[in-house]
Amino acid sequence: MKRQSVRSYVLVGVQFVCMGAILLTGPWFAGHAGFFTLELLGILLVAWAIFTMRITKVNVFPEVRTGSRLVTNGPYRWIRHPMYTAGLMILLALVCEFFSYWRGFWWVLLSADLIAKLCYEEKLLREVFDDYEAYCLRTWRLVPWIF
Repeated sequence: MKRQSVRSYVLVGVQFVCMGAILLTGPWFAGHAGFFTLELLGILLVAWAIFTMRITKVNVFPEVRTGSRLVTNGPYRWIRHPMYTAGLMILLALVCEFFSYWRGFWWVLLSADLIAKLCYEEKLLREVFDDYEAYCLRTWRLVPWIF
């Protein structure tokens, strides 16, 4: 297994600080039907992504594990980073349900961090998988038809 870089530790650290700041400053379940639906869709998406990838293969760090395979089925058929998408959906619902400027700040910082992390991760994936560029051409990073 490849060693994680300092960059990876910083990206993952910021990710978890932001998630914790949001989760510790408000309810964990949205009460409004629209926000609850967004949260539920995010939970279902992350479950589908983990099921597709297999829980034992999930890695919070961007470095590609030795012996990894490129997953292109399930939600990965359309979105290259469905777990990031799901996390942003879930936490957006919670921030909107119980909004404060601080919670909004943490969500924006989390979004920026995850975009930086996925850019770094994609650079590493291109180095490992010859067919990653072709995969990128037919999928979206986070949100279909937008990004």
